[in-house]
Amino acid sequence: MLAPQPQPEVLDRRDGPYGEVVLRRRGERYEIIANGCFLMDTSDGRSERLLISAALDALAREHQPHVLIGGLGVGFSLAEASADPRPGRITVLEREQAVLDWHTVAPAPLARFAGSGHADPRVRLVRDDLLNHLRTTADRYHALCLDIDNGPDWTVTDANGGLYGFAGLTVLERVLAPGGVLAVWSAAPAPDFEERLHARFSQVERLEVAVKVERGEPDVVYLASHHS
Repeated sequence: MLAPQPQPEVLDRRDGPYGEVVLRRRGERYEIIANGCFLMDTSDGRSERLLISAALDALAREHQPHVLIGGLGVGFSLAEASADPRPGRITVLEREQAVLDWHTVAPAPLARFAGSGHADPRVRLVRDDLLNHLRTTADRYHALCLDIDNGPDWTVTDANGGLYGFAGLTVLERVLAPGGVLAVWSAAPAPDFEERLHARFSQVERLEVAVKVERGEPDVVYLASHHS
């Protein structure tokens, strides 16, 4: 018989421009809930780390790549990027001030899950909506590592859905440096999104990570590039 799960304790609840965001603690585990939708927790983190390591491995010939992490979340992706000596610059976009505060304002309950990321001089935390940043930035990134939803088919807000269509892929391609790689996290396989990737990129790979929760589907990291 499975042991009963501890009841969640709400540590912070905020209403912002994108809806409600909540930080909960369930025993030793922290959870982020956005608009009533479970977004992520601190129980595993392997697939969030893979999002970064797989993208950097695909850039093996690139010297000191500039990495963009879309979504700070609980910090696993930032921890992986800052633990790797290869990136020259690491830009982290997070649109929720609450999430930034949970990492940077005492008692900063999520800070430890970001490893050395918050003290890494290569790291720049930016509060901005990902789509807005992509449409307005003059920067070019060697790796775009995106984890802002539960996947292309399960977005936190309706506006995020545009990121995964052909128009969104056009925006993403615009900010990719030559030879760059797009990495997208998803809580489950997204066949239609994968098909669109194949239509736009010469190389597409799907990596799967079995998860410890009983929802039956693996976490997925999609990699797409124009590598020859």
